[in-house]
Amino acid sequence: MMTAASERDAEGFNTNVASYTGLLDESMPGVMRRMRLEVLFNRASLFTGAMAVYVLAFVGVCLSFVARSRAGSGAAERIRTGSFALLIAAVLVHTIAVALRMYLQGRPPVTNLYSSAVFVGWAAAVAGVFMERLYPLGVAILGSATIGAGTLIVAHNLGNDGDTMQMMQAVLDSNFWLATHVITITLGYSATFLAGALAAVYLLGRVFTRAVTPERERAIIRMVYGVVCFAMLLSFVGTVLGGIWADQSWGRFWGWDPKENGAALVVLINATILHARWGGLVRARGIAALAVAGNIVTVWSWFGTNMLGVGLHAYGFMDSASFWLAAFVASQFLLMGLASAPNRLSKGMESA
Repeated sequence: MMTAASERDAEGFNTNVASYTGLLDESMPGVMRRMRLEVLFNRASLFTGAMAVYVLAFVGVCLSFVARSRAGSGAAERIRTGSFALLIAAVLVHTIAVALRMYLQGRPPVTNLYSSAVFVGWAAAVAGVFMERLYPLGVAILGSATIGAGTLIVAHNLGNDGDTMQMMQAVLDSNFWLATHVITITLGYSATFLAGALAAVYLLGRVFTRAVTPERERAIIRMVYGVVCFAMLLSFVGTVLGGIWADQSWGRFWGWDPKENGAALVVLINATILHARWGGLVRARGIAALAVAGNIVTVWSWFGTNMLGVGLHAYGFMDSASFWLAAFVASQFLLMGLASAPNRLSKGMESA
């Protein structure tokens, strides 16, 4: 092959490539089948396709909100149902892509920052499908489609170097802990983000539209509260499992590492929301504002600590997203500020 290439002999090069490929097919058929599947997987760009469908679901549900205020509930419901179908389609494509990555790597779904972004969006979207079935308001579609598309955009930028299936760091080479600690803590991220997204929809709706009636307010806050309960459980269990893994790997359960501190903060923000609710310190607007604050804490634990480049968890070091991280945090503070703005529909609100 090298001789043919140096002599610009295209026919000879192709002949030798075919011969070498046949040799590999005979000597390592399993590897070659997986290689061909990976080539097809990369060419199919399933994550890009899922992202596009998430965007369509987002646009569709926004149109259903507009139709509800102008064209009547019948047209709005048809558009919402179509948007829900798009969300389900996006989740199916997303699920197939995640499953193929797991097969190709022979690993659990989360092994690096890229795969964590893919998995966070997938888990939030799956939860959104079930929540929309329970509360057919379109709010869960809007929140989960936003997270699904947003995390896939983040993953796309994290994978700009072309290789998203890098070799595993030696200390991380444990399918058991990757399947327990890492997945559980990542599901905690997903749930916290989903609660924050639902809360953001509520805050925007109550200020800029007349669609958030007292009944819808109660339903949305129940959704936020339920998701926070799961986020609290998952983030706490994931953090404890991480401590056990750290004790086995480094000989200490806790070392105030930046990533460990971030995980503890995610647990604390979710615990704060639950205790503030149970103690009667906050109602609908307060719960929503605290849930949006959970987005800030989670994005810091997920990405911010990786920008420090210190600690025993600095495997995914990155230093090129500071502006976007700051912009995201600023947007969440603006959303939290909406909690103090007056309602477009004031009568009967804050009943949740």
